[in-house]
Amino acid sequence: MKTAQIIALSFAGVIFVGGFFLWLPFCTAPGESTSFADALFTATTSVCVTGLVTVTTATHWSTIGKAAILLLIQIGGIGVVSLASILFIGLHKKISLRNRRLIKESYNLDQMSGLVKVVRKTVLCIFVAEGTGAVLYAFCFVPQFGFRKGMVHAVFTAVSAFCNAGIDLLGETSLAPYQGNVLVNLTTMALIISSGLGFIVWWDIWAKIKKAKQNHKLSVKKVYATLRLQSKLVLKTTLILVIGGTLLIFLFERNNPDTFAGMSTGRQLLASAFQSVTTRTAGFFTTDQAAFTNATFVLCLVLMLIGGSPMGTAGGIKTTTIAVLVLSIRANLRGDKDVESHNRKIRSSYIRSALVVAGMSLLVLLIMIMLLAVAMPQADLMDVIYELTSALGTVGLSRGLTPHLSLAGKYIVMLTMYLGRIGPLTLGAAVVAREQRRSENIHLAEEDVMIG
Repeated sequence: MKTAQIIALSFAGVIFVGGFFLWLPFCTAPGESTSFADALFTATTSVCVTGLVTVTTATHWSTIGKAAILLLIQIGGIGVVSLASILFIGLHKKISLRNRRLIKESYNLDQMSGLVKVVRKTVLCIFVAEGTGAVLYAFCFVPQFGFRKGMVHAVFTAVSAFCNAGIDLLGETSLAPYQGNVLVNLTTMALIISSGLGFIVWWDIWAKIKKAKQNHKLSVKKVYATLRLQSKLVLKTTLILVIGGTLLIFLFERNNPDTFAGMSTGRQLLASAFQSVTTRTAGFFTTDQAAFTNATFVLCLVLMLIGGSPMGTAGGIKTTTIAVLVLSIRANLRGDKDVESHNRKIRSSYIRSALVVAGMSLLVLLIMIMLLAVAMPQADLMDVIYELTSALGTVGLSRGLTPHLSLAGKYIVMLTMYLGRIGPLTLGAAVVAREQRRSENIHLAEEDVMIG
């Protein structure tokens, strides 16, 4: 079985088992009933770390159900392949060459050396970040809910935020009651951004900082100059998207009476920054998504589709994909032979991978929009587009359509979330693998084709 198939089937298997478990009566709160479709939908949104929910998590599920959802979110954030590797390491079992290759391709790494160390560092980073987030949330939730319930909220929200799941125990309003709470907003944004950058970027930054300190040449400029191209593209693209998104949302919404009008400038900027960050596959919200202007609606679609960065917990087509595509367009417009950035040439195989990931994502999105429009003809088209872009980018933001999905609609959105979670990763690995197997000495005859 090919690596891509193993990855896809492992996610599907966890989703099905999780859905069946949530379907059991003891996972549902007293007075509530759960259909298999809702149980499977909840398992899918948890494992795919999306956040779209057909039932209210805080009131519908029992304590066991909520614990199961948290576990599924954690599995989805760590990754099924990594979890299996952790079990092997914990049991002191030797990881076979086949499994090492599986880890390599699931993380989209360039080499197979040091894979066990990569898995260990990944898990350590996840738990340290989630623990830190839980402590910070506790300063807000414990005084409000009491120690026991406050800590449960803090841990659940921290895990959900770092895994970019967007599921919480606060009710239908998500983080809207905390729109002006600086601690909750900054903690959530920090967890979303840090996990969205990708672990490789953090390790690269830390290694370069340590090296600069040893050479007594510690400065932001010098550290940035020594980073890998991957890290530079991720950091620059993320900065542009976060700051650019914040400023545009602020300009589009500052006079909107349904969203930001009447707020102080500081609160408007905080809400704008949160919306810009959460659209990068997180799913929490502090502002009603249906109340935004059309301009913000379109901007959010773009941000949701782009998502986070490789080897993190975020979804989307990834920042590096959009960066490579933009650099490729620039190189073609300039007439350059190679696609270059920061004095480095980007391999043609990675450019093709970026084209496939972006093209396939757009194709899947269009197909799913048409299917949901057919399945739910009464639904507003803007709500359908927003829902499915959110599902494909594993974001979890909705304009209110999710709880009203028909049975067919639920399965369409489930399939979209699943493809969004495994699609870009699997497609990217498959394209690179085919490129490596292809002989460089065999070329077919060229023929002209008119473009544009």
